Amino acid sequence: MSGKQERLRRDAFGPFRTVPTRWADNDVYGHVNNVVYYSWFDTAVNAWVIERGFLDLAGSAVVGLVVETTCSYFESVAFPEAVEVGLGVERLGNSSVTYRIGIFRQGGTLAAAQGRFTHVYVDRATQRPVPIPADLRAALADLTSSGGSG
Repeated sequence: MSGKQERLRRDAFGPFRTVPTRWADNDVYGHVNNVVYYSWFDTAVNAWVIERGFLDLAGSAVVGLVVETTCSYFESVAFPEAVEVGLGVERLGNSSVTYRIGIFRQGGTLAAAQGRFTHVYVDRATQRPVPIPADLRAALADLTSSGGSG
């Protein structure tokens, strides 16, 4: 990302998932370390995909591989807070999707951090890009509009 990132509001995101922070998430500066945010991104996206039946971890022929992630930080979060992770879709391509993800303090209006998380869908056996399956594409399209319910 270039330039200053616009801090997004809660209504720019669809489904939310509450994630607890852990004691081990804090670093020596007394706040959650930056690498933990990427774990929250991964958790939010994959939970959404799995809970809706679009991914069978052991058997799906088509899987999404992460090819890019970014994160902008606006305010610190620290243990023992829980955070609310909001999900949306920023770009839906033929074989890829870029998710928009916001990390919010519980009840917060503005994102404490936000980022992007891009999956490229591939054939599990060949690892070559394939079109996003139609049922998943339809669900992702619902998340494309701001505040999609997912």
